[in-house]
Amino acid sequence: MNSNKTVYEKQIQDRSKKRYLLGLLIRYKKHLFLSYIRYIARKKGAKIGENCVFPLSLAKKANSNLSIGDNSSIQTDLFDLRAPITIGNHVIIGSGVEIITCSHNIDSPDWEFKSYGIEISDYAWIATRVFILPSCIKIGKGAVCGGGSLVVKNVEEMSVVSGSPAEHIKYRKQVHSNLVVESLLGGDYRTYKKTWANKK
Repeated sequence: MNSNKTVYEKQIQDRSKKRYLLGLLIRYKKHLFLSYIRYIARKKGAKIGENCVFPLSLAKKANSNLSIGDNSSIQTDLFDLRAPITIGNHVIIGSGVEIITCSHNIDSPDWEFKSYGIEISDYAWIATRVFILPSCIKIGKGAVCGGGSLVVKNVEEMSVVSGSPAEHIKYRKQVHSNLVVESLLGGDYRTYKKTWANKK
């Protein structure tokens, strides 16, 4: 066996043909549903990459302010889409994560509306029940926001933050480059087929 194989490759390629075909059937059903979800979001003006996974409820509220890259996994629909939310490739966003993109000028007699937006870069992980305020407009590549954190400012590349408000704890040593992110929510139909076909 090739020792350079990823965990995902080993798990798929070590299966019997019967088990592979059963897994293919299960994934195909999910693939059809996820394709429908992506279609709805795109029809509403969102920019949606390949193999990304997100809830139907998010697709239904999508608009041109939503952009999701390839192979990202999202388990929430609590996005404030009054301003742009740009999500990169291989991003993981957990359940209950809420992103607020707009606010008001509290020092103005007219309480003017202020629109910010946010960019979440490749390989970031936003863990369960993170709350992101409009004062955070960028989460860098490979950054991690710990579960339950209140993110009030930008998070630099590879930084691990946690707490309320979230503060820097340490730097991540590497990103999850071997992880098939879309497999976390069963959206890996194409990758599953390709991995089996490359079996040696």
